[in-house]
Amino acid sequence: MDALFDKQEAMLRATSMKIVRSYVDVVNWKAPMLCIRGSRGVGKSTLLRQYIKQHYEIGSEEVLYCSLDWVYFSQHSILEVAGNFYKRGGKLLVIDEVHKYERWSREIKEIAETYPSIQLMLSGSSMLKLLDGDADLSRRCRGYDMPGLSFREYLQFYKGVNLPVYSLENVLSSPKEVAAVVNESCRPLQHFHEYLKFGYYPYYLTNPIDYYALIEQTVNYVVDVELPQQRNVNPANCRKIKALLNVLAQQVPYDVDISKLASVTGLQRNTVIEYLNHLNDAKLINLLFSDNSSVKKMQKPDKIYLENPNLLYALATTPVKIGTARECFAVNQLGRGHTVEYGKAQGDFRVDGKWTFEVGGEGKSFSQIADVPNSFILSDDIEMPRGNKLPLWILGFLS
Repeated sequence: MDALFDKQEAMLRATSMKIVRSYVDVVNWKAPMLCIRGSRGVGKSTLLRQYIKQHYEIGSEEVLYCSLDWVYFSQHSILEVAGNFYKRGGKLLVIDEVHKYERWSREIKEIAETYPSIQLMLSGSSMLKLLDGDADLSRRCRGYDMPGLSFREYLQFYKGVNLPVYSLENVLSSPKEVAAVVNESCRPLQHFHEYLKFGYYPYYLTNPIDYYALIEQTVNYVVDVELPQQRNVNPANCRKIKALLNVLAQQVPYDVDISKLASVTGLQRNTVIEYLNHLNDAKLINLLFSDNSSVKKMQKPDKIYLENPNLLYALATTPVKIGTARECFAVNQLGRGHTVEYGKAQGDFRVDGKWTFEVGGEGKSFSQIADVPNSFILSDDIEMPRGNKLPLWILGFLS
């Protein structure tokens, strides 16, 4: 137990408080049990350690941070650690990487029942389902899905520009005011295309040279390790899943032809749809449907995008089309707290069932959405709105 406290102290001392993500304000940190999910590299562990550092003195034994990928847990159980922590007056137990521990759900449930005075904070893979495993934690655990950096956060992290978050309603009703605030602080277009290529994952700060290599490592880990462990994917098919991702990286936004994907990858049609859903859960792709309310488990999506533009640039083996990167960005940023559907013939996307968006360059016209109410052009290469033609980058201030 002392070894865990010593390791916690060393890690907290090494945790920088220079920049704390605004996602810290999204989480209800007073919940008896919460779980932050997200893809590898988005900063879940850092956020948890920063919270501890903000609220506890270094050396305090009222809080304990531990990660279940530590060697310590090859010989000790979470339940054992919780029992000893309780005896020493522990109040907050922070358990990182829970998906790497086989019996995590059952033991977490037992800890909650046996030691109700201990608050539990968990983190894990994007694919972590609180109702899976040996115990259903969905009713007692508050779940959060943490994305990578928004364009606003990118400006804060990399350029030292601090700007507020705006709701989509604010952006659509007062776009000139929002754009004016941003343009007074920086030249957004100067940084926007750089953001599309770099900076979605916070580790670009510490290792820019190997940034794309680290993204590929993340993808390989998800496909080779997490999918077999958490979705029972046959390991023999992992290479085929990577081939599927490679096809999507060259052609997104992909007009979905499941038969073609099955032929290229050597997988059965239903297996392709199943794997696409797994990759969507893993935050490697975004699946769009024309009507989310009628989506069935094995229904093919209408459009497929990589989850964020940095993934697109990291995985594509041919030059990335800027139109693809623009749409990928729009889906990623709009999907934070909003429902995004494929717009079919009327616009690229329909959001929350009431707004329609068409994405393009500076010269994009309203011809496709001329008669559509509550419709907007999201245009690249402009700094200020022109009526219902808004700068594409403005979506980066929704979170």
